[in-house]
Amino acid sequence: MNLYRFQVVLEQKEVDVIIAAKDDETAFRLAQIEVERHYLKLPVIKEMVLFERKKLSEKGGGYVLDEAMD
Repeated sequence: MNLYRFQVVLEQKEVDVIIAAKDDETAFRLAQIEVERHYLKLPVIKEMVLFERKKLSEKGGGYVLDEAMD
């Protein structure tokens, strides 16, 4: 299992999406589904970039999202 961080460009802003998935294809699909679920009005996704991928260990894993770094 991997932990994925996507940067998604919408019409009005950019958002980060964090997904746990078994492979890249599943992660992209789940990221799109999560974006669609999050907003009341379906956003137009202009671009979705896989920014980071980390292997999850039995102990877990995570990301630090710092706006100043982006």
